[in-house]
Amino acid sequence: MLISPVKLALAIDVVNETFFGVAIKGYDTVAYHTEGRAVKGSSEFAYTWNDAKWYFSSAGNRDLFMADPERYAPQYGGY
Repeated sequence: MLISPVKLALAIDVVNETFFGVAIKGYDTVAYHTEGRAVKGSSEFAYTWNDAKWYFSSAGNRDLFMADPERYAPQYGGY
């Protein structure tokens, strides 16, 4: 049985990251949910998930993400 390239591509979790491996250009993905706006994250509150570094604006947001990354990660890898 052959798997189509489209299905194979969709089966792999790909994250939109910078050249340095930072997801969604360093923005705090939790802030989109809690504050309803884009907030730049900091490497001080970083967490590595899905082979990418995720930056957060606070330890609290980082901890929320760590507890349930699937809830806060953007759809389609942030593309």
